[in-house]
Amino acid sequence: MKQAQKVIITCAVTGSIHTPTMSPYLPVTPSEIVDAAVGAAQAGASIIHLHARDPATGKPSPDPKLFMDFLPRIKQQTDAVMNISTGGGLKMSLEERLEAAHAAQPELCSLNMGSMNFALHHIAPKYSEWKHEWEKGYLEDTRKGIVSNTFEQIERIIVEVGQAYGTRFEFECYDVSHLYTLAYFLDRKLLTPPLFVQTIFGLLGGIGPDPEDMLHMRRTAERLFGDAFMWSILAAGKHQMGLCTMGAIMGGNVRVGLEDSLYLGKGQLAKSNAEQVAKIRRILAELSLEVATPDEARDLLKLKGGNEVAF
Repeated sequence: MKQAQKVIITCAVTGSIHTPTMSPYLPVTPSEIVDAAVGAAQAGASIIHLHARDPATGKPSPDPKLFMDFLPRIKQQTDAVMNISTGGGLKMSLEERLEAAHAAQPELCSLNMGSMNFALHHIAPKYSEWKHEWEKGYLEDTRKGIVSNTFEQIERIIVEVGQAYGTRFEFECYDVSHLYTLAYFLDRKLLTPPLFVQTIFGLLGGIGPDPEDMLHMRRTAERLFGDAFMWSILAAGKHQMGLCTMGAIMGGNVRVGLEDSLYLGKGQLAKSNAEQVAKIRRILAELSLEVATPDEARDLLKLKGGNEVAF
């Protein structure tokens, strides 16, 4: 694994997992997403991971017009790298999931490396009232649904977005098999190092949040990729700060944000994405680890640059 001299902080500001009922601080409208992204960048995040939501209901949306409402405004106010999801939201088709990437031609996109039982249904019983009608069913339907990322779909994304626009990827690996799938595409020479490998822990349907799980993912990635990858850690919910801290000590990069956890500490809702970024940055400083600037992140990940995007 390539040991970064500085730690890249990614912030995922809204995502498609949490619903508006769960937190009043979840960004929903384009203006709220702009404020969240800019605040996170000012707090120290060099990469901002972005989804869009229907501004009226907060439901995840693939509409490129919504992305284009906030992407230029974020770019005007910060030099952070913008990372656009190709995972979209539950039940979106691949075509819908790629609409924003085609419109924006960004420096970086997320790319899930396998189909999985992306389960959120166990969250629904925690709430007796809902802000919007869609929320409860959206979560409960994950009990019988699969998030599809077949080999054909992954290859389409690599070719249609990566090769077409010079976009690089944050490879989201929710389990050990996803690392092997990534190795398959690397072996076929459809990808070029360095690989930005985001290992994800604690989502039901993926690998667990035990420290041994993280060690196993890292050891497997090192065996498969050697020094051809940059490692990053994403942990869901209460595991966010602990596993990110452990990973940073081991030479990894980190991801925080309200997509991954709504909390700043036990029982304490984060009032902004910037609060989470500031907290992990303080932890990194206490560990004598320096944080990468956006341009340093671009150099480490070999990105094409913010002047080569379509927004």
